[in-house]
Amino acid sequence: MPVAKRVLFLCTGNSARSQIAEALTNHLCAGRFDAVSAGTDARSSVHPLAIETLKRNHVPMAGLVPKDVALFVGQPFDYVITVCDRVRERCPVMPGAEAIHWSFPDPTEGTDEDKQRRLFDEIFHGLERRIRLLMVVTEKQDAEQARGR
Repeated sequence: MPVAKRVLFLCTGNSARSQIAEALTNHLCAGRFDAVSAGTDARSSVHPLAIETLKRNHVPMAGLVPKDVALFVGQPFDYVITVCDRVRERCPVMPGAEAIHWSFPDPTEGTDEDKQRRLFDEIFHGLERRIRLLMVVTEKQDAEQARGR
């Protein structure tokens, strides 16, 4: 089995979208990907609805805490994936990493908790589809490399 690919998910506050992406990737792709997340303006805690969404979907979340992107500058990554439009413009360059942008709206904006909950669910399922696709694409690339293409 190839070495796990390192993935850094970035958003502004690192309290919702990127946390869900980190937890989902480590859950769905254990051994294939090693995911972490960070923010350019990291909040003090993971958003309660992000935690609720992960629990409802049976995704382990041990160790999830907001982290500043500065902690990861200079570390090697295969992929740096931005999950919000604002951070895309402020994302530090990570040499050697493929930069990918997945645009998701901020589920924490607004005051209607039911609407926020629906948005968290939509983001969870959107991230799940993209992570599964990334896993398939990288498996195909690894297989082609192994065959010497």
